[in-house]
Order: sequence, then C-alpha cells, then structure tokens
Amino acid sequence: MDKTIDAYKTIEKPSEETLFKDRNSKFFGYAFPVLNEEDVKEAIDGLKKKHHSARHFCYAWQFGVETIRFRANDDGEPSNSAGMPIYGQIQAFGVTNILIVSVRYFGGTKLGVGGLINAYRSSAKLALEDSDIIEKTININFQLSFGYDMMNKVMRIIKEKNLNIISQQLELSCQYIISVRKKDADTIFEIFTNLYKVEIKKVDD
Repeated sequence: MDKTIDAYKTIEKPSEETLFKDRNSKFFGYAFPVLNEEDVKEAIDGLKKKHHSARHFCYAWQFGVETIRFRANDDGEPSNSAGMPIYGQIQAFGVTNILIVSVRYFGGTKLGVGGLINAYRSSAKLALEDSDIIEKTININFQLSFGYDMMNKVMRIIKEKNLNIISQQLELSCQYIISVRKKDADTIFEIFTNLYKVEIKKVDD
C-alpha cells in the first residue's frame, strides 16, 4: 500500500479575530497562513501595533508537510502554559503552514498554570474554528518535449489522466510543463518515458 503523503490541510487567509475571556483576562486569537519565519515576524509585528498595551503575545507555528518544523513561544507566561497548548490545537486540527497567536490582556486576577493552559488552548481552538481550513495536494512538475506529430497522443494522456498544464511553448517543437499529484508521479513519468519521441524530465517548482 502506498503511504506517500501528498495532501495536507492549511489555511489560505487569516482568520477573523476571536475573543476568549476568563476572570477579566482577555485572549484575542488569530490564525495566519505562513511559509517561513519572516511571515511569522510580520504577522506578530502587526498584532503588536494593533494591541500595543497587551501583556503577552503567545504563539505557535508549524511549517512543512513531510519535514515538519514548529515552534511554541510562551512570551513571558509560565513555561509550557501558553505556546504548547496553542501548538496542541494545531496538531489536533491537523494543519500546517500556519501561525496561531493569542494576545492576552491581564484582567487583574491570576489564572494559575491550569487556567492559563485552558485559556490559551481555548483561544487557539476558537481561532482555528473560525478559519477556512482547506486541503492542498503536493504536486511534482514535469517538462515534456515532443514534436508536433506527437501532440494528439500527448494530449490524450493529459486528458485521460486529468493532468494540469502549467505552461506551454509551441515553437519549432512543443514543450509543456505539467503538474502531477505526487502519488501519481511515478506512473505518469513511466507512461511518458515509454512514449516514443517524447522526452520527460522533472523540473523544480
């Protein structure tokens, strides 16, 4: 059985602001689509301008699909009382390439570690529930090179296998870039390799 990971869940746009309250402390939750630490910094800097009098900007992020990177930050709250509960929700929802931030305004009453864990977990959960979570596939791109006499055969395979043509150059000969879902990549590569007078090679995105 093929266990290739070729689909993942993420978000395409930031969530709306959510609010969780506990004993006068307010926790504003946000979810952002991110691909690198620069995206993370930009999102948090934006929230610090918006909430300039807030005490804590606790967050967790995760990048990647096959190779996962993540970070959880308590931002001054007791160790593991904020960042990890937020990250736990990223895992629970099964999403990646995402940043969840919970911005806390202290309400004058200490919540204790248990109370903080619950508050940050709840804040992250609200932000994720308010997000449009989508599934994306991991695709591999191939370049096809062939003469005009092979056009019909190539197009028939592309239609039969429901492949996406990303770009095409039709000059002295034809050159297509096609996008193939990862789990189908070996099969498609073999089909075109065995097709007389058609060259196929993998290209970087």
